[in-house]
Amino acid sequence: MISGLLLAAGAARRFGGGKLLQSLPDGTPLGLASLRSLRSALDRVVVIVRPDDHAALTLYAEAGAQTVVCVDAELGMGHSLAAGVAHEVQASGWIVALADMPNVKPETIHAIARALSTEGGIVVPCFHFQRGHPVGFAEAFREELLALHGDNGARAVLHAHADKVHRLQVDDPGIVQDVDTPEDLRRLGSG
Repeated sequence: MISGLLLAAGAARRFGGGKLLQSLPDGTPLGLASLRSLRSALDRVVVIVRPDDHAALTLYAEAGAQTVVCVDAELGMGHSLAAGVAHEVQASGWIVALADMPNVKPETIHAIARALSTEGGIVVPCFHFQRGHPVGFAEAFREELLALHGDNGARAVLHAHADKVHRLQVDDPGIVQDVDTPEDLRRLGSG
């Protein structure tokens, strides 16, 4: 089974904190919209959070999500991703999504899961030839994902296995729309 890992353990420094609780135009909290998209496409989803982010823990608990607390989250995204893979170590693959990307279509996540199941390797969605998220990893990359640390996430795994990367063209601008700043959130709401 492919597991969805929603990375929600960032500190949102560029945003000024509290990013995942910010409301989208329909009133849904940003972090919850990202969870719903991933959940509607995959049977198994876990959310990786910081131990001190009580607001995010409450948000996801109220949504009935399974959470993984990453005690090393402040050391970077690599630690959060490794914690998620460690929790879901039995999976046949992982789709790694970012909690600040609420507009990814469930159909895109389905397409990534299908490609991961048939092609293996690493599946990267592309919109107009621009790489985006979420990214799928087959179980062959388990040990490398478990060894991640620092703030580069899985970038090193992608570079080390460029020959195993499948670029999946999708009609989904949501794969390149992340929210790092309040201006990004305003732009997302007006688009």
